[in-house]
Formats: sequence, C-alpha cells, structure tokens
Amino acid sequence: QCQLNGLWRNDQDSLMEISVLRDNGDFQGQYLTRVTLSGGCAQISPLKGAQQQLGEEGWPTFAFTVRWDKFSNATTAFVGQCFVDAGGKETLITMWLLREAVGSLEEAWKATR
Repeated sequence: QCQLNGLWRNDQDSLMEISVLRDNGDFQGQYLTRVTLSGGCAQISPLKGAQQQLGEEGWPTFAFTVRWDKFSNATTAFVGQCFVDAGGKETLITMWLLREAVGSLEEAWKATR
C-alpha cells in the first residue's frame, strides 16, 4: 500500500516532505522547489492536502496546494495518485495548475499555467 508520508523527489529535483498524515486523510508538509517563477534560489513553501480515506480499494488519490508566498504571489494545486510497482517502489503521478496574481481582470487570461 502507498504511504504518502515521507520525503519525495520529482524529476526537476524538487523535494516534498509530508510530515503529518492524519487518520482522516488530511496531510501537511513542505515543498522545496528548484524551479521558481523569479529565477531565484530554491525556497521552502508550506503545503496542505488530503488523500482518499485509508482502507479503500485501489491506489490512493490525493490533492494538495502549495502557497509560494516567500518568493512569488502564486499558488499551485496538485492532484494525483500513488502507485507501488512490483519491486515495492512507490511513485506519485501528479498534474498541477498554477495561478499567479495579476493586476487586473483583463490580465486574468494569462495568470494560470
């Protein structure tokens, strides 16, 4: 069974640590991104999320948000699922949507990636 708590590394060499995983599926942790909108150095940002209730059939799905408030006025929402291969290696497959703050309604079209 997949366990979300722990340290995860993505293909961009960013790190995510899920340090608190509650019985109800809520979790929190921190995200150290190596990719920044400002081109600056790596920064740690808080994350909060939830996974499908433990004990349900199949591999757990989850969602979490990261608030990039230390270096960017943006928030990213991630959704994904955890898998375990035949060798026991856990892998998270995710998709993300990032929203930057813009100065006007007319600029809103370019704020989401």
